[in-house]
Amino acid sequence: MKKSITIIVILVIIGLVVWAFGGNKTPKTPEDNTPPTTSSAPVSETTKVSDKLSEYKNEELGFSVKYPSTWEAGVSDTVISFVVPTGKPDTNTIRKLESKIAVTSGKCSFPPVTTVKERSTLKSGALSFNMILISNSVQGNNYLDRMYSLQKENICYNLTLSSITTNPSNKGIKGSEATQLTNNNKAIIEATDQAFINMVKSFAYVVGAQGQDETQVVPTKK
Repeated sequence: MKKSITIIVILVIIGLVVWAFGGNKTPKTPEDNTPPTTSSAPVSETTKVSDKLSEYKNEELGFSVKYPSTWEAGVSDTVISFVVPTGKPDTNTIRKLESKIAVTSGKCSFPPVTTVKERSTLKSGALSFNMILISNSVQGNNYLDRMYSLQKENICYNLTLSSITTNPSNKGIKGSEATQLTNNNKAIIEATDQAFINMVKSFAYVVGAQGQDETQVVPTKK
């Protein structure tokens, strides 16, 4: 009997020790291990500057441009694209109408082509852009590419407007309807081309916020 009482007392003591040193601790929740979040300013942003114009600014890539607010902007790494609306499909035969700004390291160069319709230089303030215009037709499709390049130190900015239109005759459309579609194609592309040139003229360098100069920091003891 005394042996049984002794065993029970020992078990109670063990239980009290376990409870005192570990049993009353609250287990950590997943939130306890979540690293603290830090906030930072966005490196790119789009703002509306007027009823018809918006501005795209990218501090990381170092530039800003103004473009028609009807253009749909999209960002992918170092390429910013602007999809241009062309209206109802039955009013034109434009398959593609898009502008892109690509930022790359190294010297600027245009793609190797055999035929260049036009070559010139565009001056905008202190900036000078090289430009080529490529136009050709393949199997009833008309291709137009206007390309501008701007070099800043070891960074190249390439701005391109690309369009693809299909001849109405490829769709079996003839006569006055075909003429109307062709005229619509021309009007839309010419208006977009002028808007694109204005976007290039609005190009400006952007300098992002600078971090603290660590060489000027005096160490402090805690």
